Amino acid sequence: MGKIKEMSVSIAGDKFFDIFITIIILVNSLLIGVQTTHSNHTIELIQRVILYIFTFEIAIRYIAAKDNRSFFSEGWNIFDLSLVLIGWIPESMFESASTLMALRVLRVFRVLRLLRTAKEIKVIVAVLLKSMKSMLYNCLLFMIFVYLYAVAGVSMFRLPDPATLQGEELQRYEQLMTQAPNTPVNSPDPFGSIGEGIFTLFRALTGEDWTDLRYNLVTASELGIVNISPTIITGFFVSWFCISAFLLLNLVTGAVINNYQLAMEEVARRKRKSQAVADNDGEDVGSTEPDTGTDAPVMAANE
Repeated sequence: MGKIKEMSVSIAGDKFFDIFITIIILVNSLLIGVQTTHSNHTIELIQRVILYIFTFEIAIRYIAAKDNRSFFSEGWNIFDLSLVLIGWIPESMFESASTLMALRVLRVFRVLRLLRTAKEIKVIVAVLLKSMKSMLYNCLLFMIFVYLYAVAGVSMFRLPDPATLQGEELQRYEQLMTQAPNTPVNSPDPFGSIGEGIFTLFRALTGEDWTDLRYNLVTASELGIVNISPTIITGFFVSWFCISAFLLLNLVTGAVINNYQLAMEEVARRKRKSQAVADNDGEDVGSTEPDTGTDAPVMAANE
């Protein structure tokens, strides 16, 4: 068993083995895309061989690990092992089309193995995971503003239900739908409910036709359908766009950049530490060598 472990450690740490696995991951990713439109026996055979290679790789890394704890403490190992186990689940086990589709979608996640092919990409992934905590608070702050603006938007801009309108009010509503229909025309009232208002704010955040929303409401104000002045309408959308696009999103960006700098400093500190350990080991080896060249003359002089 010791010989197998030594061989596994040697293979797992070999640079050419990493390059080979990277190439296999690239081929697997390309074939996953090809299989969405074309599939034949040759492609399926190649994918089966690739699955055998991935299984061999994860077995080698497991044997080469110091112990079970060190193997399962690394998130990439758990991720790769999960993908390999999913790959071995036969599709014939499932009769439901939705379950079979979910299994195929999970297998597509093998493309994410490309994330571990470069140290820089692994650092970026680590930064994103490390930023989750700070981004959680940023998202909480963001959702507070979204809810606040959605409630304000529904309270001020909700259009009346045409079924409840009569006479002149109905004519003005029909005139509004002719001059300024919803964009797209099959969309409901942008601020007809809290849920629709939140979606409208996300839509405005992306810059998608948020000016059309403003002009439509200005027209509704001029026709007397909503009792809000065009100045307030303009201030609502401009303030929301400034707060969401320039302030809240920049907070998220700042958190990621800050954690990226901390991660790079940690990588540099580890490199310096390993280099110092290597230098100390070299000095210790040099100091333990016997110095026989000076002892002989001293002994001869004493005699």
